[in-house]
Amino acid sequence: MVGFAAYCEKQGLKNWDEVRPENITDYLGERYEDRAAVATVARELISLRMFYRFGVEEGCLKEDVPKLVESPKLAKVLPHVLTEEEVTRLLSAPDKDTPSGLRDRAMLELLYATGLRVSELVKLKKGDINLEEGFLQVVGKGNKTRIVPVGSYACQAVKDYLATRCEEPRRKEVFLSRLGKPMTRINFWMRIKKYAQEADIQKDISPHVLRHSFATHLIMHGADLRVVQEMLGHSSVVTTEKYTHVEYSHLKKTHKKFHPHG
Repeated sequence: MVGFAAYCEKQGLKNWDEVRPENITDYLGERYEDRAAVATVARELISLRMFYRFGVEEGCLKEDVPKLVESPKLAKVLPHVLTEEEVTRLLSAPDKDTPSGLRDRAMLELLYATGLRVSELVKLKKGDINLEEGFLQVVGKGNKTRIVPVGSYACQAVKDYLATRCEEPRRKEVFLSRLGKPMTRINFWMRIKKYAQEADIQKDISPHVLRHSFATHLIMHGADLRVVQEMLGHSSVVTTEKYTHVEYSHLKKTHKKFHPHG
């Protein structure tokens, strides 16, 4: 608001009722020329709209001018994902000859196999997962319970870890720290960063990247969008549709690389 007020003063506009839509459009254009982010410009327009709407409702302003100005289109931010080869390197990074390595490998395998949120992963109880049948039950956002299949690699990794784990019987959590306490999101985040470095993965990686990779790789291999939505625990398929953009981006790169006129 302060920036727009200064702009209006330079334009010789003496009060808010003198502002026309083109004044707002020109101001937003100047903000773009100053290299302001699209999201920043969009927020400024929202602030102007709220100001004018309130002024009109209170009778201080005659016209809601900003509502005549089109909002800037925000670019779609595609989820950050790993390639299948990078996932393989990451999952192979933990040392399977150590208890902590077996645990970390099981966590990574399970995260990639199910697309769980990291908060869901660290809260997982032994009674939530059926390793013989290959599925787990998890309570996600909105307190909604969902059933997610678990592949054979992840099931075996969890079995290998549980077979060597020393614990107090009262601990129901699947994954524990070396002190026998439940793993935390931060602890696992730090470990996944460590393994990414060991696997020579240059991308910025987090547990959520494996969730994105899980969904993207499923769709790339022909999985139904509604099925992926169910496994991710998305309340709307619109949220899941962002992974189709990643797939399309992948197809464009493949076309450009291999087509003679790409």
